[in-house]
Amino acid sequence: MEMMTAGGERRGRRSMRVHTLLPLRPTHRLRNTISFWYCDLKITALNEPLFYFGRKYARYLRGWFSMGIGFSLMALLGVSLILLWELARTLNLYRGNIELKNFWDGLLFGLSPLVSGFGMSLMDAVYLIISTLISVAVHEFGHAIAAASEGVKIEYIAMFLAVLFPGALIAFNYEWLQSLPPFAALRIYCAGIWHNAVCCAVCGLALFLLPLILFPLYIHGKSPMVLGLSSTSPLSGFLSPGDLIVSLDGLRIHDPEEWMKRISLIHKHSFLNSNYSKDSRSLPALGCRKGYCVPSSLLEDRKNIRLNDDQLDCPIELTAFVTVPCFNSSLLDDGNTENSLHHVRESRHCLTAKDVVKLEKCGDGWPAIEMGTSSCECSQNESCLMPNQMSGMTWVEITYSSPYSPECLQHGGNSSADYGGPESLASNCGGTFVFVGDVFSMGHSVQLTAYQFRWGFILGAYLPHMLEKIFACTFNVSLAMALLNSLPVFALDGESILEVTLFFITFLGPRRRGRVLQVCLWVGTLLSILAFSRILFSIPFSQSLLKALCWNWGRGYTAVIMENLRLMVA
Repeated sequence: MEMMTAGGERRGRRSMRVHTLLPLRPTHRLRNTISFWYCDLKITALNEPLFYFGRKYARYLRGWFSMGIGFSLMALLGVSLILLWELARTLNLYRGNIELKNFWDGLLFGLSPLVSGFGMSLMDAVYLIISTLISVAVHEFGHAIAAASEGVKIEYIAMFLAVLFPGALIAFNYEWLQSLPPFAALRIYCAGIWHNAVCCAVCGLALFLLPLILFPLYIHGKSPMVLGLSSTSPLSGFLSPGDLIVSLDGLRIHDPEEWMKRISLIHKHSFLNSNYSKDSRSLPALGCRKGYCVPSSLLEDRKNIRLNDDQLDCPIELTAFVTVPCFNSSLLDDGNTENSLHHVRESRHCLTAKDVVKLEKCGDGWPAIEMGTSSCECSQNESCLMPNQMSGMTWVEITYSSPYSPECLQHGGNSSADYGGPESLASNCGGTFVFVGDVFSMGHSVQLTAYQFRWGFILGAYLPHMLEKIFACTFNVSLAMALLNSLPVFALDGESILEVTLFFITFLGPRRRGRVLQVCLWVGTLLSILAFSRILFSIPFSQSLLKALCWNWGRGYTAVIMENLRLMVA
């Protein structure tokens, strides 16, 4: 990670000559490095502009970077406590709950739900590379401007590619950095972390204000638009890019987050229902029944149905329905499987699903029912019927609109912004279809955006999605860089910050400060390796193996640490 972040200020070439200021350009021509795993490009064109900017606004920049010192020291203390907490949790000295575990893991590595869904497609890799370049540039720009404000000039800027990871670095003369007052040097070392934190704030603010910024061109939060479907999506035969998802089970959907929230709730209800009755002979539990008020006239010719292995069997073009005993729920909840099976045999029907979904809803499994509507209200000439589903299968109604389709545009169709219910579907050039299957996989198989282009240009919908991805990914990468460079480990900014901070502890002599620094860096490096191995690479360490490793590693390093502590006290 050092190659991508803050190592630049420590890669300066040592010079034995004394100058009041470093020269703007090196005295000899720089050579670029090319090897099998590493290549770089060194440039000096920005040396003078960056130094001029830093010196011109030095007074304000020193105040700005002084704020960065406070933030960086807090970050250093915070990640150090996280490492100690990780060690205690790994050795089972502390048993935290899973939510706290996920919070610390996400905080330590800069992860969040905004990027946790990355499948690392080609475009995801592009977003990651762009975000890395932005975060690295912001980090190194902070070091360069901070150094310029203190009168230290840049020797060169290098852009590199190490294996597959891009990065950049700023090279200064290390001896001149060492000669600065401690507080001035601390401003330079903390500048990268501080700028990464500011970058996170800017990205977060941009994501929050993006609907307002794009308001002249885009409608936000009316209905999620389909950007793409996976090759194996069960919705590929029903939805296409440019379609708007209007509602799910009759409940209006406004954005992708609301779509996934509703999908998760339906999946939870389906899971509870499958646990309640893994035998298809029993009907779903209360709170999971989705029914339709079917007229008696529609049922007169639909009574003869075969029953194979205690399961309803209908022709391919028809769907099995059973009557929901809304006013006698005890029949299903008394635990009598024989009574349930008898009820299924006496109330089974095969109906056409596309005709049934147009009817009024009943039962207690619909979102409207959850919000307070009566659980079963059908007229005397109607029966409340629900689809008979296999365990693990969920019945979901999806209402959509196709305002950008050629047929809709030809007839002057409008968007879903004016959607007022099923009766308005004709004017919205849409419809309703039923999905039966794994609703959780279905929800993740479609890519949605909360933005709609105002003038019907479908390709324009990809711009907000790309901006959201870049801002979100940059936020997480920049956060990861700030936290990683705050770690008290070798070769990162945390080493330099810790080294300079120890100068303010006056009761320690130079030799004792050196020993304390080495102890802290060794402990921090080992704990960081342990945390990275457990979280980032998911290495399945057993408790006994961890204790053995800690014991074997610790015997050698503990001897060094104890010896240094003994010398400091002496």
